[in-house]
Amino acid sequence: MNRQAQAVVLLLVGGAILRASFTDLYLRYVKEGLRPFLIAAGVLLVAAAVATLWYELRPRKAAAVADHDDGHGHSHREPAVAWLLVLPVFALLLVAPPALGSYAANRAGTALQETSDFPPLPAGDPVKVGLVDYATRAVYDEGKSLDGRRVVLTGFILIGDDKAPYLARMTLSCCAADARPVKVGLDGSVPSGLAADTWIEIVGRYTTKSTKDEVNGGVIPYIEIEELRRIDAPTNQYES
Repeated sequence: MNRQAQAVVLLLVGGAILRASFTDLYLRYVKEGLRPFLIAAGVLLVAAAVATLWYELRPRKAAAVADHDDGHGHSHREPAVAWLLVLPVFALLLVAPPALGSYAANRAGTALQETSDFPPLPAGDPVKVGLVDYATRAVYDEGKSLDGRRVVLTGFILIGDDKAPYLARMTLSCCAADARPVKVGLDGSVPSGLAADTWIEIVGRYTTKSTKDEVNGGVIPYIEIEELRRIDAPTNQYES
């Protein structure tokens, strides 16, 4: 693969990164806050590719073009297999992978991070909170900051080994490669027939009920359901 071909591949990679960054596709791979860095990386790759193509295609004296001559009147050809490098680029351009869901969540333990900072919940009734925020308050604050409040949680259904449905969200530290689930049990009037990966919105209250995750022994808190409805999957299916 000569320099012109390398520049084309570089241009495709940069273009694919920019396409993903200017749509919601990038949310399948990295945290929402990393978008500016992806855009910057894509711009740099495209700029490097354009500069390389300009340098290689500009008019030059014939005598100056002898970089790959082997002394026998012909130049070496790079192996064609190098063009396989473009396949991942076309995959990124043409195929949008689904966000990680119940299959991945079932195979990893709940991933709560211990903290001691629990600011008051915002005003409102009910108040919308993240699943990670609710689970952290329920486990490490023993529900004190949730007492007497109705909360709204969203997530997808995870069917546990006990055949019971759980509410779950995948959390990211950086990218989908380090995604871990946070799980919340459902108490009260739980509808039957909830299928795995169904997205739901719950209005409920904190309950002292909890269980142990069979994968890593982590604590899984519960929420007592007052209202439940099925919803479409959000644009950003991960929590940070």
